[in-house]
Amino acid sequence: MGVMGLEKLAIHGGTPVRSKPWVSKYMGSEELGVEEKARVLRVLKKKRIFRYLPSGLETSEASALEEEYKSFLGTNYALAVNSGTSALICALVAAGVGPGHEVIIPAYTWVATAAAAAVLGAVPILAEVDSSLTLDPADLEAKITSRTKAVVVVHMRGISAAMDEIMAVANKHDLMVIEDAAQANGGTYGGRRLGSIGHLGCFSLQQSKVIAAGEGGMVVTDSEEMWQRAVLYHDGAGYQFRFVERKIPAFPGQNYRLTELQAALSLGQLEKMPAILARTRENKRKLVERLKEQQKIELSPVFGTERDLGVSLIFYVENEEKARLTAQALTAEGIPAFQVYDSQANDQHIYVNWEFLMAKRDAWGGSFPWSLLEGDGVEYSKDSCPKTLGLLGRAVQIHLNHLVSDADLQDVEAAINKVAFHLL
Repeated sequence: MGVMGLEKLAIHGGTPVRSKPWVSKYMGSEELGVEEKARVLRVLKKKRIFRYLPSGLETSEASALEEEYKSFLGTNYALAVNSGTSALICALVAAGVGPGHEVIIPAYTWVATAAAAAVLGAVPILAEVDSSLTLDPADLEAKITSRTKAVVVVHMRGISAAMDEIMAVANKHDLMVIEDAAQANGGTYGGRRLGSIGHLGCFSLQQSKVIAAGEGGMVVTDSEEMWQRAVLYHDGAGYQFRFVERKIPAFPGQNYRLTELQAALSLGQLEKMPAILARTRENKRKLVERLKEQQKIELSPVFGTERDLGVSLIFYVENEEKARLTAQALTAEGIPAFQVYDSQANDQHIYVNWEFLMAKRDAWGGSFPWSLLEGDGVEYSKDSCPKTLGLLGRAVQIHLNHLVSDADLQDVEAAINKVAFHLL
């Protein structure tokens, strides 16, 4: 059905399914309130906004946040940093990734995943995602070469990747596994917390994440050596403050420290998170059950399961044109939606829009780190991951959160059914 097929929908007049505004897409920022204000004021009252002072680490807000993460995830070590990107970079350094190494990443992730590898002189290698929109274990194995050092597994849109299969591949080929749980903080896989399954886990505390401090991040691991390497890289002088016994030699680091104000904003939110995510999971489960009867859309088998945090609804339609029209029509019905891959947009979650990667360009205009590779070079193009673009092109997404009510879910179902009837 072409554009004229929309004439019965609200986009061309008529009564939309929903007239009231849709709930905010942001998660953690909605939970900032009296408790967070009190914690920030406490920091200001102490007049200590830098974590390292003679009074000791035990009084540091950042240290308290690290303890919260260790307890919540069940890991031995945690390191607070100033962004999710910093967390990725520190984790790669901790894993021993450096110039000339290849790092396999999914073709659907925030651009920082590729950039973090490239700024260390490593070469990002794109791998396909499957219908869960997370890394395809089969393509991961197909992309491994003698130069592969690590894989960054990204739990996208609140969906956990197939960690059993991925860890089996990684163990077989002796690869380091870094979990990027920026979009799935609090998620689980097989009863284990995301971020605690691989060798290292990374989290973001940015505005739109489950826990928000504006900016911030966390690295977790069970390895003392990897933790010490991450500490040294996030603060080149950190060994003066952090280690009872330093087990690695000093090396140059950056300044990725988290401030006490950011840590104070984040403290205590982990306690709230299970209840929040219980609501998002239940909402998603209900919605998936309702939509299973709609034969004109396709849902991934993992949607609505333990692997799904429920922070978004994604479904697939027949082709890219119908996905574009479906997103427009749902928005006109009062349910904001978008086509996940729109070739006219510049969404930095999709590899074809990572300009520096497509051009193999470094910060100085050259081609480092790709110039380090011997033999056949790595090439990037729109055709690098066709399966991923095919999936994303026919995928439609609606943001969800814990504020969504049963009436909201009914509106989503009604709007999708209406659009499917007239358009699909």
